[in-house]
Amino acid sequence: SSGQGHQTAYAQIVAEQFGLPPERVHILQGDTDKIASGLGTGGSASIPTGGVSVERATRELGNNLREIAAEVLETSSRDLEIGEGAVRIAGTDRSVSFADLAKRPGIDPSKLNGSATFTSADGTYPNGTHLAEVEIDPATGIIKIVNYVIVDDFGLTLNPLLLAGQVHGGAMQGIGQALMEQAVYSATDGQLVTGTFMDYALPRAADGPSFVFETHNVPCKTNPLGVKGAGEAGAIGSCPAVVNAIIDGLWREYKIDHIDMPATPERVWIAIREHQRRHSL
Repeated sequence: SSGQGHQTAYAQIVAEQFGLPPERVHILQGDTDKIASGLGTGGSASIPTGGVSVERATRELGNNLREIAAEVLETSSRDLEIGEGAVRIAGTDRSVSFADLAKRPGIDPSKLNGSATFTSADGTYPNGTHLAEVEIDPATGIIKIVNYVIVDDFGLTLNPLLLAGQVHGGAMQGIGQALMEQAVYSATDGQLVTGTFMDYALPRAADGPSFVFETHNVPCKTNPLGVKGAGEAGAIGSCPAVVNAIIDGLWREYKIDHIDMPATPERVWIAIREHQRRHSL
């Protein structure tokens, strides 16, 4: 697993089409002994491309199962429907389970598989707004994020909890970039001095706000699921939102219109002191 919960979303897609509980669906990831090629996760494309591929493969398998069941039930495949792990004649109680179909002698093994790929003709374009409210302690330079609101359009949502987790995690990454994360090199010998987590600052849960997150979704038209990528949106929106909030506060009080990222307490404190020094002359 790459950690974003893709296996849960993929299982939901399969389960919905087959009328199964999601826990009955097993998703195998990252096994090159079973899957010949793959690019991993990236580009906010796992659900818009991988998810559509899963949906298409599931549909192909469903068509194959209907063909096999049509022979067993002595009817046309057009009269069959799939649900609750079985293929049944629509409007009747006559059905055959997936397990019984798989155990039938003489079945072509390829009919028990579905495979598909999907390449989108265009990308997906989520959009949204991040609003950050910060408090600045002029005596220490410490920044505290007191309110944070996110409203996004990600197309149709497969799993609201996973989506919120992606956005919250991305937003925390952006907050880390805005406030503390930096690669620092020695001025004397050029060595990286923030090469371990003893020295490289990362945001902890206490450094983040209590996020308010809402979606106003418009289905995407570039893929059949109507979904849009969500993996990068949190980090893209949060970094400028936090820095702009800091600059807004510094400008209102001190007419400071720029500060380099990350806006560490030291940098904020120095910027305020420099302003006070210039205006005390």
